[in-house]
Amino acid sequence: MKKIVLMILTALGIALSALSQTLNDYFKIAAENNPGLQASYREYEAALQKVPQVSTLPDPTFSFGYFISPVETRVGTQQTRFSLTQMFPWFGTLKVQGDAAALRAEAKFQSFIDDRNKLYFQVASAYYPLYELKDWIRIENENITILESYKNITTKKFENGTGTMVDVLRVDITLKDAQTNLSILRDKEIPLSTSFNNLLNRPEHEIVVISDSLRTKNLVDNFRKDTLIAGNPKVKALDLKFQASKTAELAAKRQGMPKLGFGLDYVIVGERSDMAVPDNGKDVLMPMVSITIPIFRGKYKASVKEAQLMQESYLNHKEELANTLISNYEMVWFEIQRQQELLSLYEQQIQTSQQSLNLLITSYGNSGKEFEEVLRMQQQLLKYQKMRVTALTQYQIAVAKINYLTSKKY
Repeated sequence: MKKIVLMILTALGIALSALSQTLNDYFKIAAENNPGLQASYREYEAALQKVPQVSTLPDPTFSFGYFISPVETRVGTQQTRFSLTQMFPWFGTLKVQGDAAALRAEAKFQSFIDDRNKLYFQVASAYYPLYELKDWIRIENENITILESYKNITTKKFENGTGTMVDVLRVDITLKDAQTNLSILRDKEIPLSTSFNNLLNRPEHEIVVISDSLRTKNLVDNFRKDTLIAGNPKVKALDLKFQASKTAELAAKRQGMPKLGFGLDYVIVGERSDMAVPDNGKDVLMPMVSITIPIFRGKYKASVKEAQLMQESYLNHKEELANTLISNYEMVWFEIQRQQELLSLYEQQIQTSQQSLNLLITSYGNSGKEFEEVLRMQQQLLKYQKMRVTALTQYQIAVAKINYLTSKKY
């Protein structure tokens, strides 16, 4: 008995949790679970590992030598040699290489932020069609209920001799169309839910809780346009890549400078047995200094030129991106205004169509004539109701798009 109660409470808890979910909750789930976004973050973490790789001294060199033909010296025979050498790049080279790698990693992080914002937009773009479908199903159900009442009315009028069989058949045809449309709409829910759940990386048949109503907002002109360029992570990533390229140019110049090496040689010397000499058999310890001579300058000049060309490339990319962002913003802003005007139009058309339908129903009830006009007006009302839902859906998607373009923080 306790197990059954526990199962019921668990199921109830899951249901209440699902009912409390909002679009922002789905954003959070997608951010935590989406494999594409996780891959983007792993790229950033991998880029961070490049910093210690390029800002650390090269490994010291240890060598061992054995004299096959011993070298005789005054104090004994040289038998074995050990050498340890450490090379040092020119002053500041390691730091600028590390700075360049850190800037590239930060650019990867900005790309991750853009991928996250894009994922939020994709989630919203998959969520709102589900709302549209849900409302279309509700409207179609209401339409079927009305048509069934019309069928009862026309059938009774025909039986009473005040109506025609044609009216009954017309309702029946329209009713079958509506029932078929409803069946198709219900079938459409599976692919839409699957697409949405895939973005969240969860089971395909997981229940998606949809809001009962959506509202439009009064957006001011140039809504969030001030953050279009300044706050865009793609623009920030290009700025960071440009800075990294300038730092890489400085690193390339320093790599073309001499490198210094410091080391020690230790030689084991055997004792002489044929005579006694001062320091007989004393081992040799010899400090050494080495320097590389960068005579072949071609590769260094090419590295500097590569960094300079990449800087020009990033500037061009940034200019192109800014132009694209502005163009996309204007198109989306136009779409928002268009959908607002359509919503206003459909509200008026729904109200007028409903009034006309009420008058036609009253007239038909009195005369039993012009039932075809009643059906036509009912279908016209249905059309405007669905178009209103679609306009509201497209409006919300456009707002989500402008939030993506302007990098809204959730």
